[in-house]
Amino acid sequence: MARANLKKSAVRWFVDEAPEVVGEGVGRFRSPLAEGAPAVSIALVETPAPTGEAIDPDFRPIPRFAKDAEGKHLIRIDTDPTVSIYGTGEVAGGLRRNGTRQVMWNTDSFGYDKNTEALYQSHPWVLAVREDGTAFGVLVDSTYRLELDLTDGVFFTCCGGDAPLVYVLTGEGPEQVMRGLARLIGPCPLPPLWVLGFHQCRYSYMSQDQVLEVAREFRARKLPCDVIWCDIDYMDGYRVFTLDSEHFPKPLEMAQELEQIGMRSVYILDPGIKIDEAYKAHASGLEGGHFVRQADDELFEGSVWPGPCHFPDFLNARTREWWAGLCARFVRETGAAGLWTDMNEPAVFEKPGNTMYLDARHEADDELGGPDVHARYHNVYGMHMARATQDGLRHARPDKRPFVLSRANHLGGQRHAACWTGDSTSSWDHLAYTTPMALNMGLAGQPLVGCDIGGFSKDATPELFARWMGFGCLLPFARAHSDKETAGHEPWVFGEACETASRLALQRRYRLLPYLYTLFFEHMRTGLPPMRPLFFADPTDTSLRDAEDSFLLGDGLLVRGSVREDNVRMAPMPKGRWLRYEPAPDKLGATNPHLPELMVRAGKVIPVGPVIQHSGEYRIDPLTLVVCLDDEGHARGTLYEDSGDGHAHQSGDYLYTSYAAWRDGQRVVVGIEHAEGDRSRPARAAEVLILRPDGGAPVRAAGFGGDTIPVLMPE
Repeated sequence: MARANLKKSAVRWFVDEAPEVVGEGVGRFRSPLAEGAPAVSIALVETPAPTGEAIDPDFRPIPRFAKDAEGKHLIRIDTDPTVSIYGTGEVAGGLRRNGTRQVMWNTDSFGYDKNTEALYQSHPWVLAVREDGTAFGVLVDSTYRLELDLTDGVFFTCCGGDAPLVYVLTGEGPEQVMRGLARLIGPCPLPPLWVLGFHQCRYSYMSQDQVLEVAREFRARKLPCDVIWCDIDYMDGYRVFTLDSEHFPKPLEMAQELEQIGMRSVYILDPGIKIDEAYKAHASGLEGGHFVRQADDELFEGSVWPGPCHFPDFLNARTREWWAGLCARFVRETGAAGLWTDMNEPAVFEKPGNTMYLDARHEADDELGGPDVHARYHNVYGMHMARATQDGLRHARPDKRPFVLSRANHLGGQRHAACWTGDSTSSWDHLAYTTPMALNMGLAGQPLVGCDIGGFSKDATPELFARWMGFGCLLPFARAHSDKETAGHEPWVFGEACETASRLALQRRYRLLPYLYTLFFEHMRTGLPPMRPLFFADPTDTSLRDAEDSFLLGDGLLVRGSVREDNVRMAPMPKGRWLRYEPAPDKLGATNPHLPELMVRAGKVIPVGPVIQHSGEYRIDPLTLVVCLDDEGHARGTLYEDSGDGHAHQSGDYLYTSYAAWRDGQRVVVGIEHAEGDRSRPARAAEVLILRPDGGAPVRAAGFGGDTIPVLMPE
């Protein structure tokens, strides 16, 4: 795919002589060689209109446009060699993407590695950070296959269609650029609280009895968990929207039994609809004209897990409405709390490229560009399947926030679904991929991201699984998942030491739920991902640019671990004071060696709750405020609270509290600085925990939630 020779010669480059300002620090550029394709990534949010201002003469960088000998549109942004590039979306390998090439073409990539050019999702976006900490971003708004070459600047090759619109965002630092990206493509909606709990999955739990057995085992062993997932073997012959009547005879009873112990279920859905005249979903799809057709107008047919299938045309509003209706009925019949869309790249067995024919036809909505070939809409097929599935959950449970997990997606798809890093392998290499993959997804606008904790294929070792739990339980979305060929990836399978480490990792996550939930609320307002690279602590510190075994949660909590088998930590520490805090110490009061260290930044207050077994026990009583004072003796932090689900928060039924701590002589005083929202403050106990720079035991004081709490410090 390398086209580096075109950068210096062979083609004539042009610039947009009249670029448009569409927001603070945001320029929209059009190729002088084409009219420009319709917006896609931002099509479902309010498209930014030109402000009428001219681009500042000092605005940089300026994209250049050309065509190669094959008629492909080229986009080039020159950069200084010292610029660090991130945010290219779902790709394995290092955090910093300089010197790499990748293909943006959604692909089923089982067992991928750092040399795999294309994975399940496409994010035509780069975040670039200059040596002085200033930053810019480039969004190429195309659904076609794109090739991205970062070996010398930023170089996109568009493998189809007209030249896309290009948005360039500039800012004083990466945070400002991420705020601008969220204004363009929209933030991730606030997830229900239970989604931020722990999820356990396997391909597959083979029966209703096995699902309940696994759920009860989590409870019996005091391993916090919120969700058990059902992979494709719950179906009747892999027909979506059906159940195996022998092994899953009473799904509503299963849902009720899970609910009694504080658990929920999520079911998988694939796009392939088995060709079967007795199958209601297929019959209604035929009758409604909802399936993709070939260029010769015959229905496209391809094999997936059920055998020969037809495929819904999710680019069409009528088809999305039909699919949403099927989803709604399925949710009512099963009691599913959420849905999982898989194989939606789309993956098709034994076809060229393992997908649909590129000239297959989609009857796409006018707002998406109108009817056209699969080559144009391949990369957004999965996104619009997730969109339709999300609509189905809204129909079935209008009083609840919908939750969809999608394997395939596109830039902007965070509005419809969470994601994970796909079919990884149980290996130290894949553990090492986890953090940079999740970080770059967050930097591409997808904050609700996780991995298959423990790795999907092959058997994990006890040490590898424990280490993966340590990291995975601190990702925004935490789910363990494994292939049916493995020996099982439940924590107790690996022995007592691994189970103990896993329990502590889970207790950490549940104690930190108040902080995580607050970060997702703040993401909706700011666009900043909850999980951030270490260099966000100081964008001018170039030593942090490659840190891959450490990351930030918000701007106040540092996760510092090792992905090496020898457990040696390699990442540098950001400047300033960071004090260690352990929310779930083992019986000796120390951090388990398998788990990463947690460190609080000077000047921050972190809200923490008690250990609970599931989100249904979430009360934040007592509320613990972990305080790390800065050199001036001050600290601040925030806590967001609402009902945990539903939509009342959109009408003011929430409480968002800003806490402040300040030194007053021999005391540290902690109290409320500001609050907003109509929700009443809960009556609850409160505890302040002051971290000490000398490493001594934290200083504690108890009080009542809402009160000002003085803490007497030792001499």
